[in-house]
Amino acid sequence: MMKLIIFKFYLIKKMVIYIGMIENIKFRITQYKKKYTKGFANKHGLDIVVYYEKFESPEDTITRKKQIKKWNRLWKINLNNDFNLDWNDLSYFFI
Repeated sequence: MMKLIIFKFYLIKKMVIYIGMIENIKFRITQYKKKYTKGFANKHGLDIVVYYEKFESPEDTITRKKQIKKWNRLWKINLNNDFNLDWNDLSYFFI
């Protein structure tokens, strides 16, 4: 059974919210923490997970990701606040 996750990264200095999807979250978090990637997350110093959702299929994940990406910033912040009020790093649950 495939588990896909939407997650956000948060950087206190810039308040950057990144929304993505990944099948192997343990591998991806390790890449971000060790700065192995050269994309958006590394460029902006994003290396913590503050929100996630689990899905059974890639189609459901993509649908939800697209939905959230259309939201305004305040809606995204409120979604996270309902899930993780203190914006604690949740990546340690996966590694």
